[in-house]
Amino acid sequence: MAEKYVAKMFDISNKVIAITGAGGILCSVMAEALAKAGAVVAVLDLREDAAAGVAEKIKSKGGKSLAVKVDVLNRQSIEEAHKRVEGTLGPVDVLINGAGGNKKEATTSPELSFFDLPESAVRWVFDLNCLGTIMPSQIFCRAMAGRGAGNIVNISSMSAFHPLTKVLGYSAAKAAISNFTEWLAVHMAQNYSKAIRVNAIAPGFFLTEQNRFLLVDEKTGQPTERGKSIIAGTPMARYGAPEELLGALIWLISDASSFVTGTVIAVDGGFNAFGGV
Repeated sequence: MAEKYVAKMFDISNKVIAITGAGGILCSVMAEALAKAGAVVAVLDLREDAAAGVAEKIKSKGGKSLAVKVDVLNRQSIEEAHKRVEGTLGPVDVLINGAGGNKKEATTSPELSFFDLPESAVRWVFDLNCLGTIMPSQIFCRAMAGRGAGNIVNISSMSAFHPLTKVLGYSAAKAAISNFTEWLAVHMAQNYSKAIRVNAIAPGFFLTEQNRFLLVDEKTGQPTERGKSIIAGTPMARYGAPEELLGALIWLISDASSFVTGTVIAVDGGFNAFGGV
């Protein structure tokens, strides 16, 4: 009885879920887990081969998935991806805005001061993270508004709460995503439907291909000074595993969180709560 009660509360089976950036480490884990939970998953990524690899892995395990190439900074590309997903899988119930990232040229270092950060690099990072969340939301939300139901989950960051050193553009963009999450939640509820919810997850520190060698020395495998600082500032004293994002994600897209909208959920091992003393 208890298992059935909990299973029904968190049931996401047959929901059509589109995930941008789903070829990456964190979002590919999300895609596979959601398919395992019975969802129908559209794997969207700029890298067509990465998207196809994730979708094939899902299908090899009996799940339902579709790989779609998309450029989240190109409106026509997003519109075409949306049309293909809905034409193949049906109306999208959930959009997860996972596309994002940083680049070395937008990061301060002993070799590159704040005063010399190139505008093009900062703009690229800001646009990818912020506009790359807003534009897919515009296109997918229009259809949700027409149906009067839907769910959006954005991916924010610890740097949205308190800006991290070095990553100026990334911190600013993630703060913008948290703000946009709150704005869109209110906008959709007040103007279109109380059944359209918008929330975000703010991951703490997870080792990915983008940050691995900022946190771990490539030659020795030992923590860098930045890596040591992060672990020292995380009360649980470790990095997160991608699978540890799944509980919050499934909660946010299931009926278990039916009265939750406009929130940013930290999954961070206590990093944001720790004052350093």
